[in-house]
Amino acid sequence: MSTILLDRMPKRPPSRGDGEGSVQVHLDPTASIGTAKVFSVYGKGGIGKSTTSSNLSAAFSKLGKRVLQIGCDPKHDSTFTLTKRLVPTVIDVLESVDFHSEELRPEDFVYEGYNGVLCVEAGGPPAGTGCGGYVVGQTVKLLKEHHLLEDTDVVIFDVLGDVVCGGFASPLQHADLALIVAANDFDSIFAMNRIVAAINAKAKNYGVRVGGVIANRSKDTDQIDRFADATGLKRLAHLPDVDAIRISRLKKSVLFEMESTPEVDLVQNEYLRLAASLWAGATPCDARSMKDREIFDFLGFD
Repeated sequence: MSTILLDRMPKRPPSRGDGEGSVQVHLDPTASIGTAKVFSVYGKGGIGKSTTSSNLSAAFSKLGKRVLQIGCDPKHDSTFTLTKRLVPTVIDVLESVDFHSEELRPEDFVYEGYNGVLCVEAGGPPAGTGCGGYVVGQTVKLLKEHHLLEDTDVVIFDVLGDVVCGGFASPLQHADLALIVAANDFDSIFAMNRIVAAINAKAKNYGVRVGGVIANRSKDTDQIDRFADATGLKRLAHLPDVDAIRISRLKKSVLFEMESTPEVDLVQNEYLRLAASLWAGATPCDARSMKDREIFDFLGFD
C-alpha cells in the first residue's frame, strides 16, 4: 500500500500561496464539498477532539440535520462511539480493489451510526510513508463520486493532533469554520496558538476561518479566556471535566445514550446549544497567533 500511496501523492506545488515556505497539499478545485456546513475540529493530541466531534455530530442529528463525520486519523477511532466498532477505513477499502474506486459501493466505506449520523474513517498510510492530506482528498473525492455529499447538511472533519505535516491541514481547505478544542492548561493553549496560525495561513487561499475554541476537560476557563481576549478568539462552549464523559467512551457511546443525571444533562444541553449556534451561523473570529516566545511569557499566573 505504501508504494501505491507514494506513487499517487501530489507533487510539491510550485507556489507558496499558503505561506512562506509552504509545501502543503493543495485542494483539487473540482473537489469542493457543496452546500453543507463544514467544520474541521483541531486541537492538541489527546484533548478530546473525537469525543467532541462525535457528540457534536449527535447533537446536530438531534436538531434534525443530516450529518457526516469524517475521521482523519490513521488510528480510525473517531467514530466508534457512534458506530460501536472500529469501521474499515477508506484506504483499506480502496486497497482491497487495487484503488479502482468505481468498484466500490457506498456501504463499503460509509457506516450509519447513532441517530442516523453517517460515519467515514479516512485512515492513513503506514507510519513514515505517504501523506495524510492525500488520504483526505481521496476520501472527499470518493464521497463525491457516489453523490454522498449532496443531501448532507453538516460535515465534521475530526483531525488528529500534534502533527506538523501540511497534509493534515488539508481538511481546512474544505471547511467553513475550524473549531479548536483546548483545555485550560499551558500545553493545549500553546498548541491552539499554533493551530490559529495554520488556519490563518489556509485562509489566504481558501474559505476557512477560525470559528473559536471549545473548552474541554476543564473546571475553569480563565486561561483560555485570557488568551482569547488577547488574540481575538472567542469561547464557543465549555464542557467540564465530568466523569460521565470518560464512562461514555468506555461504553462506546455518545453522551446522548447515557442515563440522565444532572451532569449528563448539563453536557448534553451544552452540545445542543453549540450545535444550534453553529447551525445559525457563528461569526468567524478575527484571531491572530502569538509568537512562541510571546505566548510562553504570556501564559500562567503572575
